[in-house]
Amino acid sequence: MGSAQNGHLIIIGSGLAGYGLAREFRKRDAQTPVTIITADGGEAYTKPMLSNALSQNKTDSDLVQKSPEQVQSELSVQIRTRANVTEIDRAAKMVTVNGQKESYDRLVLAMGADPRPTGLGDTVATVNDLDDFRVWRQKLAQPSRILLIGAGLVGCEFANDLTSAGHQVILVDPAPWPLGRLLPEPVGQALASALTGIGVSLHLGASVAELGDGKAVLKDGAVIEFDHALSAIGLIPRTALAKEAGLLVDKGIVVDGWLRSSDPSIYALGDCAQSPAGLLPFVMPLMIEARTLADVLTGTETPLRLPAMPVVVKTPCLPLAVCPPAPGAAGTWGVEGEGRDLKALFVSPDGIELGFALSGKRAAERQALAKSMPTVLD
Repeated sequence: MGSAQNGHLIIIGSGLAGYGLAREFRKRDAQTPVTIITADGGEAYTKPMLSNALSQNKTDSDLVQKSPEQVQSELSVQIRTRANVTEIDRAAKMVTVNGQKESYDRLVLAMGADPRPTGLGDTVATVNDLDDFRVWRQKLAQPSRILLIGAGLVGCEFANDLTSAGHQVILVDPAPWPLGRLLPEPVGQALASALTGIGVSLHLGASVAELGDGKAVLKDGAVIEFDHALSAIGLIPRTALAKEAGLLVDKGIVVDGWLRSSDPSIYALGDCAQSPAGLLPFVMPLMIEARTLADVLTGTETPLRLPAMPVVVKTPCLPLAVCPPAPGAAGTWGVEGEGRDLKALFVSPDGIELGFALSGKRAAERQALAKSMPTVLD
């Protein structure tokens, strides 16, 4: 590795996936021209920090690790900020950027994902990038009542963060306990107790039917008054550009074990990509994808391999680590421990451990326990 490969490389996206790939690529190839095209400001920052920044009194500027100019200089790449790619012409190997054509030899889609629509109007905020965080933080100059829709991983992190920052949080979710898709009931109830303990008002098994004028009406008829509303109901991979270009798209942009799309000159990684392991909306698989694709782009055909990757949930009120079983896996949860300190194992009918959830002091066992978990992709 180290020799230039096949001319101009364009990367669309400057998040952890796009910049992560660029850094890994430059470790292997210092010469190939690289252009990074991004619709945002191009600042390098860690997106997961958005959900716990308020309690640390951090501004959007505090979260910026490097400016686009610094990244451009450090990696010897060209970065085009506030630039929108509206078309991929696969036959001509051209992308249309702000109305102008630019050619590529190889193209990488690292465009991330959009917040899932709530259907409740545009008064519900989302925080999906640094620009969103800047606007959201400005709204919260005074202690406020926050209607938070969604008690998944990010929603629970925001609930903890906003409460610690002095706001009153009303958390609504149709699941019977927080993190309902990842946690068995005893661990989920421990999290519910911990959130309630710091002042979060929980409305579980409930959903918003109407919203407006500072009031939300739940489907059970309950009325909630609030100052600001925030949605954290998940993300949808950005696939429109790929689909319009005729690439194979399912839930995400479909890629093979080498992160190639259905066009051998176009690759995808991160939140917009659907690998043989499915959608992988977490940081650790993204970093592995970046290293794998950097190898592939520089001539080493390295297949994507994913070990078990526990997720640490940023809820200081109750430390949590989760390594969920594969979707659709057969098995049952077994839980041991008392109070906050729980260890749950998901075990197949033939006795194989396929996943775990740890809370409280037991969360410290995540790395040791991960070694016994099956690989995600091998």
